[in-house]
Amino acid sequence: MKSKRLAEMERYIQENGQVTMEELRDMFHVSMNTVRRDVSELCVDGSVRKVYGGVSARPTGQLVPFEVRSAGSSQEKKAIGREAARMIHSGDIIYIDSGTTTLHIMDYLQVEGTITVITNNIEVMVRAIADERIRLIVLPGELRRKTHSLTGEDTVQFLKNYNINIAFMAATGISASGVTNSSPLEYEIKRQAVEKSQRTVLLVTGNKFGVTSLLTYAQLDRLDAVITDAPPGEEDRAMLEAAGVETIIAAAGAQ
Repeated sequence: MKSKRLAEMERYIQENGQVTMEELRDMFHVSMNTVRRDVSELCVDGSVRKVYGGVSARPTGQLVPFEVRSAGSSQEKKAIGREAARMIHSGDIIYIDSGTTTLHIMDYLQVEGTITVITNNIEVMVRAIADERIRLIVLPGELRRKTHSLTGEDTVQFLKNYNINIAFMAATGISASGVTNSSPLEYEIKRQAVEKSQRTVLLVTGNKFGVTSLLTYAQLDRLDAVITDAPPGEEDRAMLEAAGVETIIAAAGAQ
């Protein structure tokens, strides 16, 4: 529906700060004319503004809070997080990436013993404080308010010290170009997490398929599994199968 698309487009622009019209077209699978109309409506509402070559969020003080963005498709994101949590076993060392889907892993941990969680995700850190099963390793860095994460060169260097059993990753898009991200600040961190992990599991909602963002941080054959909320289209399914990637569908409402 148009209202849902406008809400998701607004959140996407606010999260990424500035995007091109072409990126919005590819992200939401609509025509350029539809993108122009949608952007015009959002500009009237005052949440975004047109800039040369695209559109940008209003100044930081007017950005949609992280909590509001994380509420988008919340049931689907929770279901994805629940499926990811089922992969975790006592003694595991896991990396949890920044993002509004990955954080839900913390809500569904089923392990009886202890695990080690390495993360730059502020929301994951907060959830881990009260859970005595978790040995928490926090990556250093500068706070990035748009994503509630810590980023920087120190973050990457610190991550190099650790071995990881499973990295649970987020992405702006997944396509034949690989797993992509729009933030240069997070790019090297994501690459390093994948490099250090024995297994890599991508957590994405269905609207991320077929989307190519600015930077590719992992090729498809580096993934072991993708957890998503709906079966991917035939072309995307074939692409994953060819790369040897398992597709796991997380049904919202399932226990």
